[in-house]
Amino acid sequence: MTSTKSDLHFQAAVERPLSVVFRNPSGGWEGHDYRVEVVTERQGLDAVDVVMDFRALEAALDQWLAPLNGKLLSEAGLDGPVDLAQRLLQELAPMVPAPARLVEVALSDGRGYRISVKPPQ
Repeated sequence: MTSTKSDLHFQAAVERPLSVVFRNPSGGWEGHDYRVEVVTERQGLDAVDVVMDFRALEAALDQWLAPLNGKLLSEAGLDGPVDLAQRLLQELAPMVPAPARLVEVALSDGRGYRISVKPPQ
């Protein structure tokens, strides 16, 4: 059986760097350089064979991350990296036009640690 593009499930992502400082659970300060990854998906591809046009999503991600870069997450009302990932998921989901949808926001640091949040199913 041969699959067509409309039968297949596709994912695509954008990534951006981010350097932030936050308080760890023991109360000390911790700084991290992250790669922020925003993953979208859809069944099939659109008319130009992509999951979605990423320009708007990239612009929204850049606009959201720019004021945080090199800053304390608490200055933006965020408790830490998990809170940041959850907020990005919430803020960026409306930027993904149906039938595509935002499925994951992940923060990865240079040591191989990764925090990932996904919307409820």
